[in-house]
Amino acid sequence: MTARARAALIRIVIALAVIGGVVWWLQTRGKHDGKSTAAPDGSAARKEGGGGRRGGGGGGGDRVVPVQVATAEKKALPIWLEGLGTVAAFQHVTVRAQVDGRLDKVLFEEGKAVKKGDVIAQIDPRPFMVQLHQAQGALARDRAQLDAAKKNLDRFKGLQDDQLVAARQVEEIQAQVGQFEGAVKIDQAQVENAQLMLDYAQVKAPIDGITGVRLVDAGNLVKASDPNGLVVITAVDPASVMFTIPQDRLPAVGAAMQRGDVPVDIYNRDGTQKLATGKVAVLDNQVNQSTATLRLKAVVPNPARVLWPNAFVKARMLVETREAALVVPAVAVQRGPQGTFVYVVGEDKTVQLTQVAVGLITGDVAMIETGLAGGEQVVIEGQSQLRPGGRVEVVKPGGRGEGKGSGRGSGAPNGRP
Repeated sequence: MTARARAALIRIVIALAVIGGVVWWLQTRGKHDGKSTAAPDGSAARKEGGGGRRGGGGGGGDRVVPVQVATAEKKALPIWLEGLGTVAAFQHVTVRAQVDGRLDKVLFEEGKAVKKGDVIAQIDPRPFMVQLHQAQGALARDRAQLDAAKKNLDRFKGLQDDQLVAARQVEEIQAQVGQFEGAVKIDQAQVENAQLMLDYAQVKAPIDGITGVRLVDAGNLVKASDPNGLVVITAVDPASVMFTIPQDRLPAVGAAMQRGDVPVDIYNRDGTQKLATGKVAVLDNQVNQSTATLRLKAVVPNPARVLWPNAFVKARMLVETREAALVVPAVAVQRGPQGTFVYVVGEDKTVQLTQVAVGLITGDVAMIETGLAGGEQVVIEGQSQLRPGGRVEVVKPGGRGEGKGSGRGSGAPNGRP
């Protein structure tokens, strides 16, 4: 027998031995389990039977389910409409040079506030001063000629009265006076234009706002035709918030705006922190056909600058306040084949399923139109374990009973394992 054949034979023998050992172990385990089940003291049987009783007890009528409750009450209910939106600058201005020249100085700090009229940049003023001086000289010259022509006209009028000069000469001198008067007005316009250009050499902030990143450094030649400008100034106080609501809410919004100012609360994107409060300023004049939404604009005071342009926010608009509305927490309302219902806890600590009609849900509150009268205790936690007529134990949030009930409800509806 070769070495390869011997090695193969050894492997076969080992495999058979392993298989035989596994079969023996399984047979031995089966016998042991059978004896345990049929033990004379019945311990194993009682163990299995106890498990069965617990399973049956989970759906039994005597089981007490821990629940949390809230009271159905009548109170003033503010109706809010929520919409996602973005912050927009109330004003957004790109500051450009109005004259051509060399940029001598940049007088603003990036990201800082400026006031309307503040000088934020200086263009070389010397060329414009030269133009001003030229215009002033021309004006002085034409004024002197006008004065001389007027005096000459007065003399010739006296001579005309004595019939010493012809009327034609007087008319010619009078025409000269008119020409010089026109020249003086043109010179005055040239002086004003030169003064305006000199003023434009000082670039001033057109609005109150926050400066952005400097777009041109001192020393560069700037032109009035430059599309980029020197800096962008954004007015952030007040701020504008653009948000959208479903088009079905248009009647409610229109009615609210007819009654007066419509307040709007602005929250961060997650809706966890209130940032500011403003009012609706503009209702867009058309519905977006692709999204079936309506756009609104709110003006919001922003002295602390918590709203920044292009930031995403959530807007809540108060359109109505309903007096004496019957409300329950929204989590109390359940939905089934017959519609919406709530579980009501009776004085005997049993629950009954009560059909209700929900008028609307705003935030975490549901307004009930029919089904409740007010004052009932409705279940807000643990409904998944309840059935009509079942017994309950009212616990407070964070109570021990609530923790157990929540665990069973999440894994076993109706208390079944």
